[in-house]
Amino acid sequence: MTKAEEFLAAAKILPVGEAALMVSFGDVIAPELLNCSRALTQALEENPFPGIYEFEASYTGVTIFYNPLVLASQSDLPEDPVLSKGFREAAKWVRNLLDQLVLTTSGETEKVRIPVCYGGEFGPDLDYVAEYHHMTPDEVVKIHTSGDYLVYMIGFAPGFPYIGGLPEAIATPRRDTPRLVIPKGTVGIAGTQTGAYPLETPGGWQLIGRTPLELFRPQDPEHPSVLQAGDRIEFYSITPEEYAEIAAKEKGDAVQ
Repeated sequence: MTKAEEFLAAAKILPVGEAALMVSFGDVIAPELLNCSRALTQALEENPFPGIYEFEASYTGVTIFYNPLVLASQSDLPEDPVLSKGFREAAKWVRNLLDQLVLTTSGETEKVRIPVCYGGEFGPDLDYVAEYHHMTPDEVVKIHTSGDYLVYMIGFAPGFPYIGGLPEAIATPRRDTPRLVIPKGTVGIAGTQTGAYPLETPGGWQLIGRTPLELFRPQDPEHPSVLQAGDRIEFYSITPEEYAEIAAKEKGDAVQ
């Protein structure tokens, strides 16, 4: 049995309020667990059950939202003093999907390349990260651009990618005091994660650079988030001049 199959076999279905449930595959950050979550979300897209209206993947599983009245009205399950009929009917549907879930074994997907202008006004915490690890800013950039990254989930803000795979050599704690405003596109580090702010928001990550790419595109209602869970990422360094050139092109594309 593979590691992913072990996570799948150990899956737990837990109630979340009166109109949602969570499928938990474990409590660690691992590509194999992500494989389970992606397989379940695909199965839900292809085989939605009555009353389901939304589902969201996270680091450790998938939360499924449903209308309990729809499910209860179609259920022949007996009454239960603890768990509602709606939850038990939804759990029955989900367990059936899990029992039939096929985990992918395909090869690695092509990497999404993300340009980053590091340091200076674009990355005000780059020097701090370097000092924290007793290295130069250039060494931090070299290590950051050499990581083998994987998007585990989209959350916090629209299009915000939580990216695993940051080399331990530059893993850095969050700031003690979060900033009230972080510019759109800023690339940061928080513990062993890295990520990029798709919108101007508050945040407490260590800011090391900024990408000119528009990571959240509301003008594309089908795929507003450029990155998706499961995407492999490659960061590469660019100059301020290259940043301005790419940013101008991105702005033009957004207007079209």
